[in-house]
Amino acid sequence: MATGIELLVAAALCVACPPLNDSPPTNLIQLGENGTYSPVTELPIDVEDSDAVFDPDAPVETLETINRKKPKLREMLDWIGGKHLRIATLEDYPLSYTEVLENGTRVGHGVSFQIIDFLKKKFNFTYEVVVPQDNIIGSPNDFDRSLIEMINSSTVDLAAAFIPSLSDQRSFVYYSTTTLDEGEWIMVMQRPRESASGSGLLAPFEFWVWILILVSLLAVGPIIYLLIILRNRLTGDGQETPYSLGHCAWFVYGALMKQGSTLSPIADSTRLLFATWWIFITILTSFYTANLTAFLTLSKFTLPYNTVNDILTKNKHFVSMRGGGVEYAIRTTNESLSMLNRMIQNNYAVFSDETNDTYNLQNYVEKNGYVFVRDRPAINIMLYRDYLYRKTVSFSDEKVHCPFAMAKEPFLKKKRTFAYPIGSNLSQLFDPELLHLVESGIVKHLSKRNLPSAEICPQDLGGTERQLRNGDLMMTYYIMLAGFATALAVFSTELVFRYVNSRQEANKWARHGIGRTPNGQSVAPSRWLRGWRRLNSGHGQLLGANTHGQNVTPPPPYQSIFNGGSHGAPLNRWRRPLANGNALGNGVLLGGDSEGGVRRLINGRDYMVFRNPNGQSQLVPVRSPSAALFQYSYTE
Repeated sequence: MATGIELLVAAALCVACPPLNDSPPTNLIQLGENGTYSPVTELPIDVEDSDAVFDPDAPVETLETINRKKPKLREMLDWIGGKHLRIATLEDYPLSYTEVLENGTRVGHGVSFQIIDFLKKKFNFTYEVVVPQDNIIGSPNDFDRSLIEMINSSTVDLAAAFIPSLSDQRSFVYYSTTTLDEGEWIMVMQRPRESASGSGLLAPFEFWVWILILVSLLAVGPIIYLLIILRNRLTGDGQETPYSLGHCAWFVYGALMKQGSTLSPIADSTRLLFATWWIFITILTSFYTANLTAFLTLSKFTLPYNTVNDILTKNKHFVSMRGGGVEYAIRTTNESLSMLNRMIQNNYAVFSDETNDTYNLQNYVEKNGYVFVRDRPAINIMLYRDYLYRKTVSFSDEKVHCPFAMAKEPFLKKKRTFAYPIGSNLSQLFDPELLHLVESGIVKHLSKRNLPSAEICPQDLGGTERQLRNGDLMMTYYIMLAGFATALAVFSTELVFRYVNSRQEANKWARHGIGRTPNGQSVAPSRWLRGWRRLNSGHGQLLGANTHGQNVTPPPPYQSIFNGGSHGAPLNRWRRPLANGNALGNGVLLGGDSEGGVRRLINGRDYMVFRNPNGQSQLVPVRSPSAALFQYSYTE
């Protein structure tokens, strides 16, 4: 980049430059120690320091070529003076657009016609503005009623619009050698309520980190269990009892929840396994807590669609201008967006004939959630006007001011130029002047002249105060619902299995004739009915509840079995009245005598079989030694 002193020196030299009719200026370069000099032309301006794009295929301007062009240029200057040109353009606000006056005259506006007006004053010509029948650039497959049809047929002398340089159109028109700018088409979408990087409980880690955490949570418990079993078998240590798989799995889960453990391993290897998992969980939870705080307060806002690949992989609907650079870049095979052609076939891409960008923004983006693809100057003007309108609705709420967000990565980048009919010599006059306008930054200035210097509606609005929403805590609700649903499913499974087991047990005893009256009818109420009776009787013992540590009435002494309950209370407390007025010992008398249980020979020993209050069968030994031990275990 040239310094200020160099620019001043160059300006002073230009004052001394001869006019066009004289010989062109040259610089003297010393060739050797003999002091001789040789005249050569000035080097071209550094491309990297200019907005213009240098074409490496363009011929190098030498002193000889410039001298040959001078007479031709003078002839063209004489020819264009006072000439009337027909200039075609497109409705592409703010770069080029037209207005029809009351007298029917069409007047051109925008950056393109500000450049044309400059050329008009420079070369003293007049012009009229025409537009194609359809507001499209055109292509070999979309040629009729297009702009390139007018240029190709020489109906117009020049196309004053920012026309993207596409490969298929080169055989129909001649693009200007001076690139006005490198057009960037940007995506505009509805501003999402939360960042695409996530929010809430899952935000601190990406998807695969959560998957690996879940895998480790499921795998570490069995791994610890297997290593403990392997260690005991290899060492033959009988002092430490191996923990069960359930204990190991519960230890892993409890450590993840920062809970303590009742497991106290003795072996050093087992202690190291436990300590390793604790250290891993400590580091993991520390990172999670810190990142969660950062995401809820200082996280960078990102959009769900930033590049062309996001549109393609997620099959997102998008809309762009009919007959614009985006459409032809997709439909043309050798262009950069040709991979999106199948989205047109699947109706994911819409090309609107409406030239009003505000209409497209409201109809497609705001109402239907489409992504709007438009060139950057039009996007900036459109969002700025929408911002000014919405600020009249709400003065202080930034979310109301900026309901749309603009992606930072360009959807498409193309050089844009004016276009001439093939064989036209106007480019030799206009292109050098256009190059001066581009290099001086005037074209870029004109494109941004009506915009503020600050960025309009950036991705991150920069608000520091943020209250937690339900969306941030949605994962906690999901966890609670999943936990309750799982518990309900397990509880239902327990009830089903308990019912199935009771039915199997009842059928087993029924095959032996136990629990039935002499006429073959079952006298034992169902287990569900017995549990309901216990609840209503006020005993407070739930179905299947553990009776350890409770004062449960033991079965009657074996002597009372033979004397018909002469001892009174013990036997009566183990009986329950039936519908026919009989009493069943031990809750339900299992067949046989109505005053006692059923005597059975089991494994070579005599037993009296009773039903206890919880529905289980109780065996009371009949032989004296066994009966004494049985009685002692219940009463002493």
